[in-house]
Amino acid sequence: MKLLPTLTAIAALFAGPSFAEFKLSDRYMDADGDLIADIPTDASQQIDPETLIFAYTPVEDPAVYAEVWDGFLAHMSETTGKQVQFFPVQSNAAQIEAMRAGRLHVAGFNTGSNPLAVACAGFRPFAMMAAKDGSFGYEMEIITHPESGIDAVEDIKGNQMAFTSETSNSGFKAPSAILMAEFDMVAGTDFEPVFSGKHDNSILGVANKDYPAAAIANSVKARMIERDVVQEDQLKVIYTSQTFPTTGYGTAHNLAPDLQDKIRDAFFSYDWEGTALAEEFGKSGEEQFIEISFQDEWSVIRTIDEANDVEYNCQ
Repeated sequence: MKLLPTLTAIAALFAGPSFAEFKLSDRYMDADGDLIADIPTDASQQIDPETLIFAYTPVEDPAVYAEVWDGFLAHMSETTGKQVQFFPVQSNAAQIEAMRAGRLHVAGFNTGSNPLAVACAGFRPFAMMAAKDGSFGYEMEIITHPESGIDAVEDIKGNQMAFTSETSNSGFKAPSAILMAEFDMVAGTDFEPVFSGKHDNSILGVANKDYPAAAIANSVKARMIERDVVQEDQLKVIYTSQTFPTTGYGTAHNLAPDLQDKIRDAFFSYDWEGTALAEEFGKSGEEQFIEISFQDEWSVIRTIDEANDVEYNCQ
């Protein structure tokens, strides 16, 4: 296995806007310079809905995760005094648009879509899952199946490779930067790229020999193996990256300040022991919510976006 080269080296290889130039859509203000949208100071621009809508990132089966999140959402309801409804989203784009349009109030956006959600939807991330010792993150893996004939990344040349979606860090952006920077391999020239839509689709596709190789998040793979959705011996890892931050949780920028404080408290006061959340996410070593900063923890992701010439265009 090979480790990801330093992100400074990757960024130096590709022209693109500096992450220091990361800025929000013109509809948002950032007076304190922390890179996230300020809460409107005008109370008439703040909202205090009777029902809070929550959405988890669409990396796996929404039906499974509606049950997983049920206990936590009941806790949020008790903490905030609001009804809380789980909203199953089918794509990263749909999730971002729902918050931008005011239909989504609390969410977990995946690693790669976090910057776009912050810039274009006014997302204010403040929490992330972590182990009991405070450690967090996952690695991007490039996987294949044992009978593919692919033993190294270079063997993907001339073959097909599955990505998840263009907004995914581990499913597209990080592997694209790595393949170009370290292996001089370009999608469409050296291999045929296909998009599966979700990490579980890519993992199942490789396990069932539909795809010869795929870029995935190993935290998703770990949970699927624990649930016996796939078997470990159906997959072979040929590349592992450095550690990236996981899904970031937060609120829409225009929720009333007191309500945002109560939602934060719901995350940090939740007792994981014996819950469906602990059973599911404990499979990838996550056992609590910790406080994070988009400015700090997501700097590595903004650097990868820079390497990929990503622009945060908000339509």
